[in-house]
Amino acid sequence: MMKFIGALLFITTSSWIGFDLSKQLSRRTIQIRQLIQSIQLLETEMSYSQLTLQHTFQIISKKTDPPISLFYKKLAEDMEGIVTDFITVWDEAITYLQQSSDLKQRELEVLKQFGRNLGQHTFTEQQKHIVLTIHHLQHELKEANERRQQYEKMTKSLGVLIGILIVLLLI
Repeated sequence: MMKFIGALLFITTSSWIGFDLSKQLSRRTIQIRQLIQSIQLLETEMSYSQLTLQHTFQIISKKTDPPISLFYKKLAEDMEGIVTDFITVWDEAITYLQQSSDLKQRELEVLKQFGRNLGQHTFTEQQKHIVLTIHHLQHELKEANERRQQYEKMTKSLGVLIGILIVLLLI
C-alpha cells in the first residue's frame, strides 16, 4: 500500500510540474498582450489628458491586471516627491516586474529601452518610440505564441510520463 501511495505522489508531483510549466507559457503571452495594451493606454493618456507621468501611471495601474498593474503602481509610488533620475526609477520597476511576472529578458529589454526615451523627446517623437516598442512587443508576442503552441501539450505530457518512468524505475 505504501508503494502505491508513493508512486501516486511521484506521478502527481511530476504532472503538477508539467502543468505549471505549461501555465507559465500561457501567462507569458497574456502578460505581453497586457503590456502592449498598457503602452497603448499610456499613449492615449499622454495625448488626451496631458497629465503628469505619475498620474498617468496611476490611471494605467487601475486599468490593467497584475502583474502589469503592479509595475505601473510601483512607478507611480516611486515618482512621489522629487525624482532626479527617472531612468533609475524605471529600471527598479522593471526589476520588480521581472520578479513578479513570466516575462523574459527580451521583453524587459524592450521596456528598458522604451523607458530611456520616455519624457526625453517631443510628443511626436515619443509616439514613434511607442509605435516601435509596440512593434517589438508584438514580435515577441508572436514568438511566445508559437512557443506556447509548440511546447504546451508537450510539457503536460512529459510531466506525466516522467512521473510514470520514475515509478517504473523505482519498482
